[in-house]
Amino acid sequence: MTASKTLPLVRDPERLESRLKEIPPEPGVYFMRDSSDRIIYIGKSRKLRSRVRSYFRDPKQLSDRIAMMVRQVADIEFIVTDTEAEALALEANLIKQNQPYFNVLLKDDKKYPYVCITWSEQYPRIFITRNRRQGKKEDKFYGPYTDAHLLRTILRLSKRIFALRQRPQPLFKDRPCLNYDLGRCPGVCQKLISPEEYRKTVQKVAMVFQGRTQELIDVLTAQMQASAEALNFESAARIRDQIAGLKSLNADQKVSLPDDTISRDAIALAADEKHACIQLFQIRAGQLVGRLGFVAEVGAHSYAPLPT
Repeated sequence: MTASKTLPLVRDPERLESRLKEIPPEPGVYFMRDSSDRIIYIGKSRKLRSRVRSYFRDPKQLSDRIAMMVRQVADIEFIVTDTEAEALALEANLIKQNQPYFNVLLKDDKKYPYVCITWSEQYPRIFITRNRRQGKKEDKFYGPYTDAHLLRTILRLSKRIFALRQRPQPLFKDRPCLNYDLGRCPGVCQKLISPEEYRKTVQKVAMVFQGRTQELIDVLTAQMQASAEALNFESAARIRDQIAGLKSLNADQKVSLPDDTISRDAIALAADEKHACIQLFQIRAGQLVGRLGFVAEVGAHSYAPLPT
């Protein structure tokens, strides 16, 4: 519960320690608020409690920018997620939405990587770039991503799941490389796959970066069943492996909705004799993309216990 014009936590050690104990050791996103209740910093961590506590251990270990931020923190809030990947996606959405003052680097999108798909080319390439200005009008960019290592991992696994071209330039002039023999590449360099078929495969990978992984899994499941019914067991087995790989990548925000294509706002209310707090969780296409919080003082005559 955030109070207006409260002292910075570094000047109230008892309240600081109490607040830190409330933070769980799970993955999630944390918010730093100043004395005017403004969000001044948003971060994510695999272990929320230890990450947030690290800000208050030894100021000498902090950069000047972070040390200045810590001196202004009057309250800390958090959202728990299932995985670190979920926290990463939510962090990026919340930073874009709130534009916290101390998230200087994250506000500068050009410093963070994007995924580019060169739809302008006959055989589209998929690669990581930090420059959105390159490319042609038909090319698509997805991002920015705050965790470059995680992005490289997702792209590498996506290329392996769907057997995309592995090299920017051919290794040999007259034959495909070993990746083709291993089934990791369809032989784009020698045009052993038609542009139409290859673009269909690239479109599947694009769905991953559009956050439509579950939709893609559903499509592939139907294709696998059709292949099995047609006694094309080799194709069914290949699609089965693709589905298994996608499920390992599917770290979308998990919300309990009857239809993940629906966008909704979920409201939660908590109140006591002095304060009422309303939290609005914004769900778009099955993903938790933001949160708004409202705190108000409650008069003695207006308070009534919430129904259970």
